[in-house]
Amino acid sequence: MNHRVAVRAKRFSSKILDEARFFRTWVESPLKIGAVSPSGPALSRLMAGEAEPQRAGAILELGPGTGVVTKALVDRGIDTNRLIALEYNADFCQLLRRRFPAISVVQGDAYALRETLGDAKSGSLASIISSLPLFTRPLLQRRELLLEALDLLEPGAPFIQFSYALVPPVPAEKGLFTVERSPWVLMNLPPARVWVYRKA
Repeated sequence: MNHRVAVRAKRFSSKILDEARFFRTWVESPLKIGAVSPSGPALSRLMAGEAEPQRAGAILELGPGTGVVTKALVDRGIDTNRLIALEYNADFCQLLRRRFPAISVVQGDAYALRETLGDAKSGSLASIISSLPLFTRPLLQRRELLLEALDLLEPGAPFIQFSYALVPPVPAEKGLFTVERSPWVLMNLPPARVWVYRKA
């Protein structure tokens, strides 16, 4: 077996293991995971492409899971020392620390951002990329999370969220925050779109 074939086989094996991990975790906690498999490459690249590393500050990822969007951020050339991965599941946290040793991995609840992050200051983050299953929570909780996240972001910086729904996870509120949507990512299973929120 030549080197190229061996690398492909290893990647395929890793992908299958990730799918199995994700599915097992979804079976155990469907409302916390919200999807039966990780985001596909096209969706992960689109989400990573919406991040704005030219801004000062850290880039926060919410619900990184097995790290597919994390890898897309790293592949884009974003300095790993700037990345913070906030993950609720302890097994996923261990996996992320093994795969991305230079990234700060925090285990905790994204719905209590300030409490979980501790010393994060208003306006200190360059971007937030979220793979949280927001639609498993009531609208009021989704809105509270978004407002807390927008407060931690530099003014105008993006909060990037994907979903499988026709409507945004939180509707735009005039004078408070805006939301833009991407076209459908049909290469993802199921098809998804990306919503980008910014403080008005």
